[in-house]
Amino acid sequence: MQKPNGRLVNQTCIFTGASSGIGKAVAMAMGMEGGNVVVNYHSGKKEAEELAHWINDNSDCGEAIVFKCDVSEEKEVKAMFKKTVSHFGTVDVCVANAGIQLDHPLHEMPLTDWKKVLDVNLTGQFLCARESIIEFKRRGFRKEVSKSLGKIIHMSSVHEVIPWAGHANYAASKGGLLMLMESICQEYGPEKIRCNSIAPGGIKTDINKDVWSSKEGAETMLKLIPYKRIGIPEDIGSVASWLASDESEYINGTTIFVDGGMTCYPGFTTNG
Repeated sequence: MQKPNGRLVNQTCIFTGASSGIGKAVAMAMGMEGGNVVVNYHSGKKEAEELAHWINDNSDCGEAIVFKCDVSEEKEVKAMFKKTVSHFGTVDVCVANAGIQLDHPLHEMPLTDWKKVLDVNLTGQFLCARESIIEFKRRGFRKEVSKSLGKIIHMSSVHEVIPWAGHANYAASKGGLLMLMESICQEYGPEKIRCNSIAPGGIKTDINKDVWSSKEGAETMLKLIPYKRIGIPEDIGSVASWLASDESEYINGTTIFVDGGMTCYPGFTTNG
């Protein structure tokens, strides 16, 4: 983990899907930067509580609390923001990270699995962004804290631009997320609300452990990565904590790909 420099002191950050993987790494990184942290979980209560304890023990300035919430449910998202505001006073940063995969060939995909992935991966991010913007506008500027009125970070994927056969629902949710993020930037940038996405490539998390944990699987992944290293969640955490800070104040409406060059299509190295 990078050495913290207090870039998020006196700011409150909500992280969805933060009990493991990328969400956990991002919450840890921002907690170490001095931010207050709301660790959202859906089913990993123990892991979320352990993460909150770790942040409380290791952060010099910030405090962490946990909150159970299904981001696809409007009432639960509203309740999470209400709790955050009542406890910390406001929200400064929202990292909409919660996401799922339910994979099928398209002709075999049940409508329920199509809808569930879109509900969590896209509608959940819309609900979190909407509640963030409502709170930013209610609270108004705190120029002693940040140059921005508020910051939204969507956790996307390289599959917002790379098609993915057998994962059409997931790829469609991430492609839709690109337009959601850019539309938010266009609409609310004049109010100094910043909205960006981070698009991880091949990262070692539980969701793809069956691939990278074997020699053969790891070698297959590395064929897609020019940098020849599979990413780790901390690679995302360091980018996210910087993107939430004033050091990146003029970055708005863009996707930062953290993928070791995966979007450069290394399969075409020898003319395809």
